[in-house]
Amino acid sequence: MDTKTRTLAPIVGGKRVEDAPDGTMTSTNPANTNDIVAEISMGDSETFVAACRSAREAQRGWAEVPAPIRAQVIKRIGRLVEANKEALARLLTREVGKPLAESLGEVQEIIDTCDFFTGEGRRLYGQTVPSEMRDKQLFTFRVPVGVAAIITAGNFPVAVPSWYLVPALACGNAVVWKPAEYSPAVGDTLAQLFWAGGLPDGVLNVIHAEGKATFEGLEKALDLGLVDKVGFTGSSEVGAEIGALCGHHLQSPCLELGGKNPLVVMDDANLDLAVEGALFSGFGTAGQRCTSMGTAIVHESVHSEFVEKLSAAVEEAKVGNPTEDVLFGPMLSERFAERFLGWLDFIEDHHTVRGSTGTGRITKDNPRKNFVGDPDAGIFCHPTIVDGVSKDDEIYKTETFGPIVGVAKFRTFDEAIELSNGHGYGLSAAIYTESAQSAFCFRERNTAGMLSVNNSTSGAEAHLPFGGNGKSGNGSRLSGIWVIDQFTRWQSMNWDYAGKLQKAQMDIPDLPADMEFRL
Repeated sequence: MDTKTRTLAPIVGGKRVEDAPDGTMTSTNPANTNDIVAEISMGDSETFVAACRSAREAQRGWAEVPAPIRAQVIKRIGRLVEANKEALARLLTREVGKPLAESLGEVQEIIDTCDFFTGEGRRLYGQTVPSEMRDKQLFTFRVPVGVAAIITAGNFPVAVPSWYLVPALACGNAVVWKPAEYSPAVGDTLAQLFWAGGLPDGVLNVIHAEGKATFEGLEKALDLGLVDKVGFTGSSEVGAEIGALCGHHLQSPCLELGGKNPLVVMDDANLDLAVEGALFSGFGTAGQRCTSMGTAIVHESVHSEFVEKLSAAVEEAKVGNPTEDVLFGPMLSERFAERFLGWLDFIEDHHTVRGSTGTGRITKDNPRKNFVGDPDAGIFCHPTIVDGVSKDDEIYKTETFGPIVGVAKFRTFDEAIELSNGHGYGLSAAIYTESAQSAFCFRERNTAGMLSVNNSTSGAEAHLPFGGNGKSGNGSRLSGIWVIDQFTRWQSMNWDYAGKLQKAQMDIPDLPADMEFRL
């Protein structure tokens, strides 16, 4: 594992902004907090505005590059990421603590996204539409929105950004990207690969800034007309604020927000498979995914057996050093660990807690069986299963971003549906069943944007739409062909070559018909 400390700063118009108007910060390895990954010069709101101006200046020239040629840049970016896959994955593991196998999978997601949009550069289709008048043709064209401001979280610090950056750039937009404060090194490194692929200066600008400065900068940039589209991945609370800000400017942002993702286990489910899915859904990435399982909703006839099997699986799972073969590593940062400890207060007297040899932080004084490494070196937390959850509990209603899951039980299918929707989120949901009827009825009645049958609540593929409803998003979608609607606008054109003014709905042919005809 690379142990050098990187020196970072915002990059605007191809140049580093070295003056650190908002001071400096450090990024540390959450599995070994003595390991300083990067020292960062932080930008402020004016740095953000300057980046948007740079993007505005560069965007028109980039849009004039033919789309298939822009796609060749995307192709080269994909090949560069592929060639640097191991190094990028190891940096990802070092900076955010994700197990190396998951980090490698995340980097592969960038490659897959680049491969998909290499082809889309030749398929940014418009349409030729028939007119209701002679000597007239109608057309539609996709045009880039302009400048996109993208703000992303650090739990997937390269995959999720690629879902925004790759299609935005392929469609002819310029981008200002603000990575999470706790993953600046991996964000900067990903941007270096994009620039190496041939992006002109100013087409991709990277801002390192605190959340408050970023919001203020975005507000100023919108007021100045420098931003045409906002993409945000993060909490529902911040997403609502960004949505309100964009709405003031009559813009619709692309919001990918939190989740409280249910996993329903029917009475006919393969329980071993359901437990395997719940283990990965609930505790992979230390439960720090927007698609992490929030509550397992289990039929009363198999509830006890499911809880026993899941508890055993969690208790036996290895946790700790993310460079080893572990279920999960550390929390992303101290901030996330502190929030996790607060969510343990949601545990009530009617709940039963299982899953580990303790709760809260894993330390030498509060040890975890099957822990790998030195628990006091990093920010590690006990996996926690809370059985006996009901729809009135705070733990049922609240997104708990960390290695804690609830278990509820149901008697009827209607009860399962109510529990799966009642929290108000709508990102991901899963059902384990051998019944096609149960699977399709669940699809019809669950409100999530993404559903799985006999699979976990997590696991996006690059060519399927990703996004949620309710408190999980505003219906916008990332990935596949669907994200193109986020970064292009439809433009229609009519071409009249009749040599005279033809008025729609008025100067149209009227063919005679006998409407009184009857058999």
